[in-house]
Amino acid sequence: MAELLLELLSEEIPARMQARAAEDLEKMVVEGLKKNGLAIGSARSFVTPRRLTLVIDGLPAATPDVSEERRGPRVGAPPQALDGFLKGAGVTVEQCEQRDTGKGVFYFAVIAKQGRATAEVIKDVVEQTMADFPWPKSMRWGTLSVRWVRPLQGIICLFDGAVVPVSFGPNTAGNATVGHRFMAPEPFTVTNFADYAAKLAAARVVLDPVERRASILAQAEAAAKAEGLTLRADEGLLAEVTGLVEWPVVLVGSIDQAFMDVPDEVLITSMRSHQKYFSLLTADGRLANRFLVVSNMQAGDGGRAIVAGNERVLRARLSDAKFFWDTDRKATLASRLPKLAERLYYAKLGTMLDKVERMTMLSKHLAVYIDGAEVAQAARAAELAKADLSSEMVGEFPELQGVMGRYYALADGESPEIADAVAGHYAPQGPNDPCPTAPVSVAVAMADKIDSLVGFFAIDEKPTGSKDPFALRRAALGVIRLVLENKLRLPLKAFFGLAHAEFSVPLALSSEQASQDLLDFFADRLKVHLREQGVRHDLVSAVFALGGEDDLVRLLARVDALKGFLDSEDGANLLTAYRRAANIVRIEEKKDGVSYRAFAPSADASRVAEEEALFQALDEASAKFHAALAGENFAAAMAEVSKLRGPVDAFFDRVTVNSADPAEREQRLRLLGQVCGVMDVVADFSQVEG
Repeated sequence: MAELLLELLSEEIPARMQARAAEDLEKMVVEGLKKNGLAIGSARSFVTPRRLTLVIDGLPAATPDVSEERRGPRVGAPPQALDGFLKGAGVTVEQCEQRDTGKGVFYFAVIAKQGRATAEVIKDVVEQTMADFPWPKSMRWGTLSVRWVRPLQGIICLFDGAVVPVSFGPNTAGNATVGHRFMAPEPFTVTNFADYAAKLAAARVVLDPVERRASILAQAEAAAKAEGLTLRADEGLLAEVTGLVEWPVVLVGSIDQAFMDVPDEVLITSMRSHQKYFSLLTADGRLANRFLVVSNMQAGDGGRAIVAGNERVLRARLSDAKFFWDTDRKATLASRLPKLAERLYYAKLGTMLDKVERMTMLSKHLAVYIDGAEVAQAARAAELAKADLSSEMVGEFPELQGVMGRYYALADGESPEIADAVAGHYAPQGPNDPCPTAPVSVAVAMADKIDSLVGFFAIDEKPTGSKDPFALRRAALGVIRLVLENKLRLPLKAFFGLAHAEFSVPLALSSEQASQDLLDFFADRLKVHLREQGVRHDLVSAVFALGGEDDLVRLLARVDALKGFLDSEDGANLLTAYRRAANIVRIEEKKDGVSYRAFAPSADASRVAEEEALFQALDEASAKFHAALAGENFAAAMAEVSKLRGPVDAFFDRVTVNSADPAEREQRLRLLGQVCGVMDVVADFSQVEG
């Protein structure tokens, strides 16, 4: 068994493309080799800013010989049929056998295919992989017709130590590569992966991105500790910087004190977005006047010149940020509202100012349902929520929208509740994003999301398949979390209708249709949300199927009660009995053309003992059951339902439903219909699986 070593050396690969490229290279080459009949032992892929590397162990020297048998036409068939078969199989008629299959005598061709040398297969597979490589963006260079992410500079392709002459564009594979661009640019030859990895390390290249990441993190934490500070966690930046360097060296720089009165978020965003610097924090969590830069080389002066250069660039960046900060505070946040009329929210839904006006109205009504939320504060916060979009700072750093609005609101003398609501109204933006809990913040965050959901559903631009360009799934999940985590008793459908009425633009769907579509959409989102918490999706479906339930807190209480009921022995057995009863009633209703569920059994009808016991059990449970439902004590309601288990079991054991006496049969079908009707008030048990 032998080893394949492949390296594709190029100009810098964008960091965001590297991990996927390494996965694609491994997948495409491995699948290509397997399709050609080659078994492999193991495969590993690596990526640096300049190279994609793949090593595969356990390859045989050649593909196995194979023998294929093909059946041709019947002996005596027209010559054209025989000629076509012989041509396709690549044999002559003399090389064919004639066999009696029991259905006639047919020609058979046995085609022996000799195995190919693995090196030949590798050449074909690698060249095809490079031609078909799925870069998100690629380029041609010079007059070449081939495409790659950046100009390709060299290829290593070794099988069992020998060069496989893979060609791509102007490059033909060899056994030589280069090390670090600045510290070890001289070419060197390699014989296998072990030799390649060792020589790369000596040439100042850390091949494994996992090792580079660990090195950056360890150096950064050590540098922070040496300064008496802590490293601000930033997984996204760490991943990006890992893809920017082949030999990471972490250095410490300083931020001029003149910039430290600018908000921490601004400084962090400026350093992160433009310069890829890591921020350091003091013991109290504030931003320190130090930063970490990850250099791609070991400088002879210990990095002093590199640090000085980065500090000089940072001063220019932060001067811009400070200018925006000082300029923006010269105007109040409220004074920026008219500019929102010039900013389009969406072509079919009006301007951003239109959205703000709708949010303000919704926030007023939502505040009534949220304990501790003052209507006036909710309205003011909604009015100011989008105003910072017109500021210089947010124009430069869009990711700071909301954050800067809070600072400007406080500077204008707005209350902390209003300022916090301006900052938090975009949240939660994902399943791991903290959910607002302050009453005013909850109201404005709900208003923003409900307005977006109703608007896009009303113009019939809903998520389809995997496509969700307006992040409506995220918005719906945000509403669900705001409701459930804050235990809001909110009639969602009423608010959907209220939001729909506020749009002054033509809408494709009526309020009723858009609201119902949204409730169905919320049902799907709630299933996903609860499934992640271990709740069965069919229980959510069973409660939603009742229709008209738009109070998510109450709905979840029903789901919890239903789960507890079905987890009990009585509940599980009663579910089986329910299905039996429902099937009998449905079949007989269809046969007779009447609805037995619509009528209660007669109180004075004669009954056998088990029938009478079930009638009495239903009568006794009914009052307590409906009282518990009215008080939203769904667990108690299910407890009353579970008491029917014994009488129902006895009924099915000893009573013939389809009695020869028509009146008796009708009474028994009505009795089973009543059993189904009582249970269906809590949930649609036909939706429950298992």
